[in-house]
Amino acid sequence: MYKKTPAKNMNFSLAENETGKNSTEMPVTYCDTEEKSLSLTLLFSYSVIFVIGLVGNITALYVFLGIPCKKNSIHVYLLNVAIADLLLIFCLPFRIYYHIAQNKWLLGLIFCKIIGNLFYMNMYISIVLLGLISWDRYVKINKSIQRPRVLTARRSVYLCCTLWTVAIMGFILMVVQSTRKEDKHSSKCFHYREKRNAKVEAGVNYILVIIFWIVFILLILSYVKIANNLLKISKRRTSFPNTRTYVAIARKSFIVLIIFTLCFVPYHIFRLIYITSQLQKTSCYWQQIIHKYNEITLVFSSFNSCLDPVMYFLMSRSVRKTVLQLICKRLHVDSSVNESTSETKQGHSFQDNSEIPSHHSRMHLNKINN
Repeated sequence: MYKKTPAKNMNFSLAENETGKNSTEMPVTYCDTEEKSLSLTLLFSYSVIFVIGLVGNITALYVFLGIPCKKNSIHVYLLNVAIADLLLIFCLPFRIYYHIAQNKWLLGLIFCKIIGNLFYMNMYISIVLLGLISWDRYVKINKSIQRPRVLTARRSVYLCCTLWTVAIMGFILMVVQSTRKEDKHSSKCFHYREKRNAKVEAGVNYILVIIFWIVFILLILSYVKIANNLLKISKRRTSFPNTRTYVAIARKSFIVLIIFTLCFVPYHIFRLIYITSQLQKTSCYWQQIIHKYNEITLVFSSFNSCLDPVMYFLMSRSVRKTVLQLICKRLHVDSSVNESTSETKQGHSFQDNSEIPSHHSRMHLNKINN
């Protein structure tokens, strides 16, 4: 089950020191952490996530860009989450190809590092954006806090641009650092690697884990406070006809927290152990276990790109109404076209009447609250 091969066939090279000179030490052995059953599981999982996530996020992006109303800060954040999810999804075909090729990478080391780091870059962009969404909702709902100007759509755009700039700089740093430390002729990618000679990469990974837990703690605090405030309002106004609406909003305030917990918490619980093991001399047995758990929990993190479109639909009233209008309009068009094939007069009637719902749709969308 646990194979060891000579260093010349290893996934990562430790036979060469930092100065580029060959080491005089004994050949380093490489632990083969790949398993056929694990590869098949990852192949199937990433294929499903790719199809569902691609359809969901393209639809969401179309809706966000097609809403003819003034954008607010939440719309800006959700739009950027959709973009980050799409970029992450575009990395999945390469992971699928890797497992189809029996865990052999034939596209070169640099491209391997670009795809790998692009995947993680967009995952953490989504994490930070979900944190910004929770903070935005907390400030807007909590009446004890005066709304600052930072919650405007323009300031949200500035925050998102800053986030993307920092992420791209980190992405370039990680690609450059990782390509300098590995064997350029390796046929492996997305595998467990020792990082005793790549402490910069390990340091960046530690920082990302810390950022995640900070965002997660703030997420819990903000959404618990949001839910408490909304439930208090519903109890004080029990005689109001919209009391059920307050309760529904309180329940929806946990959507981001639930998605965040299911997708990202299992991965980051084990992430510190994973990074620490890479900096130490870890036995082949534990490398196998650590690698398997890391890959399985990473699938849950990738599944976030499928759940985010559900979040858009439930959290944003404008998105929800636009999607429903598109579906109803599509059904109406299909029904009218079928009727027009039976009688010519019905076809003319459809052309005259089809303008009415589209006009009302435009008028209704203009009235949607941001």
